Amino acid sequence: MTARLEHANLVVPDIDATIRFLQTAFPDFGIRFDGVGVDGTRWVHVGTHENYLALNAATVKPASPWVPYEGVPGVNHLAFEVDDADALRKRMSAAGYEDSTVTNEHPWRKRVYFLDPDGNDWEFIEYLTDDPEKRHDYGTPDK
Repeated sequence: MTARLEHANLVVPDIDATIRFLQTAFPDFGIRFDGVGVDGTRWVHVGTHENYLALNAATVKPASPWVPYEGVPGVNHLAFEVDDADALRKRMSAAGYEDSTVTNEHPWRKRVYFLDPDGNDWEFIEYLTDDPEKRHDYGTPDK
């Protein structure tokens, strides 16, 4: 059996702000659906014909803001493979998004990270080889 992530479903406080973030990162992402659920809240599918992110409007304000990498259960980041990490970094920076990239150098990949308007961290990775062993080389640490 082959598995492929078709979509992820996220609850966000501002769907339009999240759409702007995603379409800045991925100019080919379109709106696949924009509607209202049975509970009266908006939900949107944004992505391509092959995969997408489902965005649901938050109806509850959290007691404290999410802080990734603090050891609290939750998602630290989602990672997307991209063709050109440098071009993505320029688009995101030009749009005013916060670059959260930690120092990392690896001979077979480039990784950049950006925070969305809600403080969620997103990873964007460009592989510099088609060789799976090199792509997934964890013995050569990113610096």
